[in-house]
Amino acid sequence: MGGRLAIVDYDRCQPKKCSMECLKYCPGVRMGEETIVIDESTGKPVISEELCSGCGICVKRCPFGAITIIGLPEELTEDKIVHSYGKNRFRLYGLVVPKDGVVGILGPNGVGKSTILSILSGNLIPNLGNLEEEPSYDKVIEYFAGTELQKYFKDLKEGRIKPVYKPQYVDMLPKVVKGTVGELLRRVDERGMFGEVVETLELGHLLDRPLDKLSGGELQRVAIAAACLREGTIYYFDEPTSWLDIRQRFNCARLIRRLPEEGKKVVVVEHDLVVLDYLSDLVYIVYGVPSAYGVVSHPKSTRVGINAYLEGYLREENIRFRKEPIKFERRAPLDYRERPLLLEYSDIVKNLGDFNLRVEGGSIYKGEVIGILGPNGIGKTTFVRILAGEIQCDEGQVSMKDLRISYKPQYISIDYEGTVEEFLRRVGNIDSSYYKSEIIKPLGIERIVDFQVEDLSGGELQRVAIAAALMKDADIYLIDEPSAFLDVEQRLAVARIIRRIGEEKEAGVFVVDHDILFQDYISDRYMVFTGKPGIYGRGSAPLDKRTGANIFLKEMGITFRRDPDTGRPRINKEGSQMDRYQREIGEYYYVD
Repeated sequence: MGGRLAIVDYDRCQPKKCSMECLKYCPGVRMGEETIVIDESTGKPVISEELCSGCGICVKRCPFGAITIIGLPEELTEDKIVHSYGKNRFRLYGLVVPKDGVVGILGPNGVGKSTILSILSGNLIPNLGNLEEEPSYDKVIEYFAGTELQKYFKDLKEGRIKPVYKPQYVDMLPKVVKGTVGELLRRVDERGMFGEVVETLELGHLLDRPLDKLSGGELQRVAIAAACLREGTIYYFDEPTSWLDIRQRFNCARLIRRLPEEGKKVVVVEHDLVVLDYLSDLVYIVYGVPSAYGVVSHPKSTRVGINAYLEGYLREENIRFRKEPIKFERRAPLDYRERPLLLEYSDIVKNLGDFNLRVEGGSIYKGEVIGILGPNGIGKTTFVRILAGEIQCDEGQVSMKDLRISYKPQYISIDYEGTVEEFLRRVGNIDSSYYKSEIIKPLGIERIVDFQVEDLSGGELQRVAIAAALMKDADIYLIDEPSAFLDVEQRLAVARIIRRIGEEKEAGVFVVDHDILFQDYISDRYMVFTGKPGIYGRGSAPLDKRTGANIFLKEMGITFRRDPDTGRPRINKEGSQMDRYQREIGEYYYVD
C-alpha cells in the first residue's frame, strides 16, 4: 500500500453531540502523540495522516460515522494530487484531457467529476494538494510540463481558450439571472442560432415565461440552450439529462453532438449510459471512494470504457474498483399462464382540465415488473396515481379491493422532523436481516441513518423514498422515476432491488422512468404512452417487451443493438448500416 488517507465528513461530524470518542480512544493520542487534534476554529478533529497507524478505532467509535481511514494504492502519492479541498477532505488524483469530439466522464457521485469540470472550465484553479500557498496557473503549467494539459492551461490562462460551462445545479439559474426565457437566450446568442436551438429543445412556448416560473426540466433545457448559443472553443456539460424525459434527452444529445461538427470540443458528465454512449467519442472513468478521493483513468473508446465501468475492472491499470460486474442478462419472457393474476383494469378515461387521458385495459401478474415509457406531460403519472387511489378515473374501473398498495411518487417531499432511521422505523423493521441485506445496505442507507431527513440531498432523499416504498408489505408497488438524482451504480442497484422484492413478495410492480437502460434491465413488459404533452395522452395495455419497445423506439426515431460483451442496449448511430437495416425491417429493438 501507498499512503494513508484520513477523511472527516464535516457534515456528519457533530462534536457538540458526542464525547470526542475519536480523541479519547485513539492509541496514538493515548501515547502522547498528536495523531488527532481539535481545530479551535471549528471544534472538529484534524487527523494526522503521517502519525495515523490505520487501526480504525476512531472509525468504529465515532457515533456519527464521520471518519473514514483508507489505505491508498502505492501509485497515489502526495505529488499526484491535482486538487484537495483541505486537510482530511476530498482530494482528486489525475485530470481529464479535452480532445476533439465529445469526451464523456463516467463515475459514481462524489468522486470529483464536477470538480474536474470546474478546473477545466477555469472556475477553480487546482492547488495540487498544497494547502499552504495560493494556487496559481503558473504552478499548474509547471506541474503538467510535457503533457497536453500544459498547453491547455497555458492557453486558458492567456485567454486563447474560451470555455462555456453548463453547471449541474440548474435550479440556481433563476437566482442569478432575471427576466424571461426569451430575453436570456437572445442576450447570450453569440452564434446566431436562436431559432434553431429553440426549435430543437422545444422552448417556443416558454419564451415569455419568467425563469423563476420554470420546472426543473424546463430550466435544464434553457441552461443547455444558453450554453449552445454562446460562442466558445470548448463546452462543458455537467449532467445535461437530469429532469428531462426521453424525447428531450435525445433532442439535447443531438444538439450537443452538432458542436464538434463545427470544430468545438465537448466534455460531458452523464449518468444515463445510453445517452453517454450515443454522445461520446472517448470516455474517462473516475473511480475512488465517494467524498474521500477520486482517480481519473486513462482515456478509452466509448464502448470499451463503458464496458470496463460495468465490469468494474480497468485492464490497462490492473485495478478492480467494484467486486461484482454488472451484467444485462437475457431473460426468457415470462409465461403468464403459469403465474397468478394480480390485477385487471378496464379501459380508463381521465380528464384534467383541457388534458384528456385514455389508457387501454390490461392486467399484471404476481412477480411481474411493467415498465412505463413515454415523454413527460402525457399522463404516465396520472395513470399511476389512479392505480394508487389518489385520483379517480372518469370512465372505466380499477378494482384495488383487498390489494395493498405502496407508492413512491415522482416528486419526493418527506415532511418529517427526525432522522432517516426514525422515519424508516415507521415503515418497517430496519433491523431485520432481510431488509438490511436486500434494501438498506445495497442502497447505502446505513451511511445516512443518522442524518436529519430535512437535510438530505436529492439523491439521498430518493434512496430513502425508494427504501420506504419497498419496505412496505404490498401487493402492488408503484415506483415513479426512481433513477432521478442517482448515479449509474445506484440506478442499477435500485433496479436489482426492485426486481428481487417483486419476485420474493410475489408482488406486481409498475415503474415509470426515462432511463432506457434502467427500464431494459428491470422490465418484463412495457406500457407505451404517446400523445401531445398537456393536451392528450394515449396509454397502451402492457405489451411484450419487443412489441412495446419497437413502438416506443419508432416514436423516438432511434434503433437499438445489444453490446455483445455486456448485453447492454446501445443506440445505433443515425444513418449507419445497422440503423438503416433495422429501420427497413421494422425492428427498432435489437436484432438477435
